[in-house]
Amino acid sequence: MRNLNTIPLSALRTVEAIARTGSLKRASDELGVSPGALSQRLAKAETALGRSLFVRSPGGLKANPTCAAILPRLSRAISDLSSVVADISADNTTVLTVSVAPIFASRWLIWRISQFTDQNPTIQVRLEPRAEVVDLNRSEVDVGIRIGTGMGGDGNTTKLLDQKVFPVCSPKIAKAISTPSDLFKFPIIRENEKFYGWNIWLAEKQITLPDFAYGPTYGDASLCLDAAMLDQGIFMAWETLACDALKRGQVVAPFQQRSETGAAYWFAVNRFSEHKPSVKKFRSWVQRELEGSA
Repeated sequence: MRNLNTIPLSALRTVEAIARTGSLKRASDELGVSPGALSQRLAKAETALGRSLFVRSPGGLKANPTCAAILPRLSRAISDLSSVVADISADNTTVLTVSVAPIFASRWLIWRISQFTDQNPTIQVRLEPRAEVVDLNRSEVDVGIRIGTGMGGDGNTTKLLDQKVFPVCSPKIAKAISTPSDLFKFPIIRENEKFYGWNIWLAEKQITLPDFAYGPTYGDASLCLDAAMLDQGIFMAWETLACDALKRGQVVAPFQQRSETGAAYWFAVNRFSEHKPSVKKFRSWVQRELEGSA
């Protein structure tokens, strides 16, 4: 390991950040130094290593074949060092950064996360609610909980639970519903004009969605559920959105039938974080909680 004496860790971090982000500016933002200072660090790193690692062009810096070949190992090594630092920090706390959809965070996860932290006091969960899917291997995010189809091709992705939909409404409206056709006596609440899940659920009852189904439209599903609580109509919900409101009696599911949408909940892991004990504990906990919600 004496060859490590010839080059500082900051130089290796510089090479890794520039190669991974593909941008001197993005790398400088990540490392907290100016682009000029980072450029100087890169020059010193290449001098110490005795070879060029990037192709310079008007468009910026691009890893050459030598740099591209070592990048996965270099990123993994730096991630391992980061984990070691976290593990031996003074307060012995491990930070687990989790990216989730805002509605999943506000309607399901935030109500349960204290159970996980109570059971695992040395793990500090940092939630990052965002609608867009994060490229985990190009970010500091450890885990992404995602909802969608066809996400199982990645070896770092685990299927947690199939998403199922079912109509919900207020207890007052539920008293007037005895057959599926009764649903259309009331306004249909939809998200952004979409009748998500209706055709799937009705097909199993051999019923077709009417051409004109009136009702209010809201910008996200959380507001739609609130509208259902307030007697505004019927909403096609799913477990993680409505399970707590059902438990509290704020909404009612008039029928037991729950229909699969083809989508599922997936647990995606940054490949540099998959070895962390905190990730494994969090995945097991989320899976148990989701199964309980269903």
